[in-house]
Amino acid sequence: MFSYEASIPHYTYGMMLRALTFTLGLAFFGFASAMSSNPQPAPPVPVVKAPAPIFVLNSLDGNVSVIDPVSWTETKRIPTGKEPHHLYLTPDEKSVIVANALSDSLTFIDPRTAEVQRVIPGILDPYHLRFSPDMKWFVTVANRLNHIDIYKWDGQNPILVKRILSSKTPSHLWIDSKSTTVWTTMQDSNELVAIDLATQTIKWRVKTGPMPADVFGTPDDKFLLVGLTGGDGVEIFDVSGSGPAKKVKHLKTGKGAHAFRAIGDKQHVLVSNRVANNISKIDYKNFTVVDQYPGPSGPDCMDITADGKTILLASRWAQKLTVIDMTTRQVVRQIKVGKSPHGVWTLDHAPRQ
Repeated sequence: MFSYEASIPHYTYGMMLRALTFTLGLAFFGFASAMSSNPQPAPPVPVVKAPAPIFVLNSLDGNVSVIDPVSWTETKRIPTGKEPHHLYLTPDEKSVIVANALSDSLTFIDPRTAEVQRVIPGILDPYHLRFSPDMKWFVTVANRLNHIDIYKWDGQNPILVKRILSSKTPSHLWIDSKSTTVWTTMQDSNELVAIDLATQTIKWRVKTGPMPADVFGTPDDKFLLVGLTGGDGVEIFDVSGSGPAKKVKHLKTGKGAHAFRAIGDKQHVLVSNRVANNISKIDYKNFTVVDQYPGPSGPDCMDITADGKTILLASRWAQKLTVIDMTTRQVVRQIKVGKSPHGVWTLDHAPRQ
């Protein structure tokens, strides 16, 4: 049978293959040149946000220490007003509000850039502060002037609705999940007071142990935990009924029980024991102490990192932010801050329940 391929001389066939290879090479070069002259857009690079700073309120210096959570160094101090004690995030999460008790003002700070946004004057003695869960109410207590202020929040500013005279030294606040009731402790008259938000009136008051401070409510709104700074533990009150709270237990944690911080698993909350210099972990489903951590030099307010592994603690008498590893139960570092550090907060935190 006749074969065209067989009829071509060997040298001619090789030349044809080389020519074809050369032609294909030119075509590929031309395509590559065209691509280089018309470059395709690079895929977008995902934006990774820098970790949010940690804020520590230096109550006797009238400023806020800003801590970098990567280098663990203080990057700057923000002047606020006299005696900043506590802080709280706005409903739109664009500002953290620092309450300056002795300057009668609120300082709004960007929670990521740590830049001051504005200052609202004329808020009398805002020692502790809290928004209701429905974000319609803003409440402050006047630790020095003995009153509770209830404000409407219009999305930008607090508008005073009612000032309620209280007993001696209102201290800390909690608001139920339905935004109907405010509970506040009275530090120097040893009371727990309930206020109806809709009518801005006192519903009831009950006696507590010595020097009640922070208060924490369980997610089901059935129980309140009250830290007794003048005692050695936490009192637990049943608030599930329509009448006054009923004390159901005294849970011994340590002397000077003061501030609470839930760890984010909907079962456990920490309490700092200021005199005992430690932190107790409470199971609030069965009201038992299940663990303990070091809390050097007058432990006060706390926050917990978003991964749930690290406690950020204000060591009030040492003028330091103390960083505690919850797995090893060890202090891993301390950062020097200002005088009498009180409130501690970061946007990158574990859930509040």
